Amino acid sequence: MHPEIIDIHPHIVSTDVTRYPIAPQSGHRSDWSATRAIDFEQLIAEMDESGVAKAAIVHSSTTYGHNNTYVAESVAKNPQRFTGVYSFDLLAPDALKTFDYWLMHGMGGIRLFTGGATHQTDGSWLVNPLTFPIWERCAEIGMTMVVQTTLAGLPMVEQLARRFPTVKIAIDHCARPVLDGGPPYAASSELFAMAKYRNVYLKITPRTFDLAQAAPGGADAFFAKLVSVFGADRLAFGSNYPASKGPLKTLIEQGYRCFAALSEADRAWIWGGTAKILYPMLAK
Repeated sequence: MHPEIIDIHPHIVSTDVTRYPIAPQSGHRSDWSATRAIDFEQLIAEMDESGVAKAAIVHSSTTYGHNNTYVAESVAKNPQRFTGVYSFDLLAPDALKTFDYWLMHGMGGIRLFTGGATHQTDGSWLVNPLTFPIWERCAEIGMTMVVQTTLAGLPMVEQLARRFPTVKIAIDHCARPVLDGGPPYAASSELFAMAKYRNVYLKITPRTFDLAQAAPGGADAFFAKLVSVFGADRLAFGSNYPASKGPLKTLIEQGYRCFAALSEADRAWIWGGTAKILYPMLAK
């Protein structure tokens, strides 16, 4: 019997470009959103087929920039099953007002998008003190911050983890670790060093599956190492679908293979238990 699955990293894109205009961050739309996007109804259908109970839908910054309306209106249709992880400009003078607006419109978490396939920055704005009032608000209400970064950006995440020890920080794609050398994964020592911060969590996605399967020792060795260092209760599954090419069921099956050597209890945490810590509204 498979554990309850909560997907904390699917994306949706509407076919209605009039109501939801395409306005990607940095002006460059992601290839996946233009060629293999799915809408909210398709996501529901694929979740049902794949046995995914709930989801924290991650707003697509490379489609809509800071306009979270499509995810917000979708979440509002079924808030028992969905929450939204939104993006907005934390450096803007009215950032706290924007925070409150999206909080009233289904925001369950905030994603700090420092770069992706269409947009790369050094991410130094992450630790700009102008953003700290948003972090303080997250600490007050228990909201999770999601950070997309690479190994190179982890020193900044470390600064934030120290400064805001009560804010849960989830790192997208396990910070895209370098696993070429196999165990003990010396090239990713910075990632494992983050485990000392109890408020840091890792998001395991198909990008992580692919890297682990291709590395010496394979997925069994890498995920055993992650669990031994972080604990399964700080690891959570996110499909990254459809940015990661699906269908969703295929990505879930890849996860079953990658986690096969873990204990039943550890798998239950990764598939759904940790998601309920990061997004308590999905635990109801």
